[in-house]
Amino acid sequence: MLYRFKSQASADVVMLETNARQLLDIIGKTAGSAGVITVDQMPGAISALEAAVALEAHSARHNHDAHAAEDHDAEAEAQHVGLHQRATPLLHMLKESLGEQKDIVWNT
Repeated sequence: MLYRFKSQASADVVMLETNARQLLDIIGKTAGSAGVITVDQMPGAISALEAAVALEAHSARHNHDAHAAEDHDAEAEAQHVGLHQRATPLLHMLKESLGEQKDIVWNT
């Protein structure tokens, strides 16, 4: 299933259900077949996503340093899509929508 995020201030963002649910959980929204992120909720949502991305980046650096001496599969690591890549389109939408004072809605 796909989730489609829409705002009058930005292009649509479409993502897989698993990824959308993860991001909605981070910003404190219940993932349902439809919902809204109001302008008033956007600053908190932006902060929550940015904090989660920073935490993952810090954790990844720590894990990489801890395993630097170990032999691991560099190709598999290169193919990993991190939270940063998944959150960036929604973060852009949140910031553009906040700037133009437009709510974001989603549906499946």
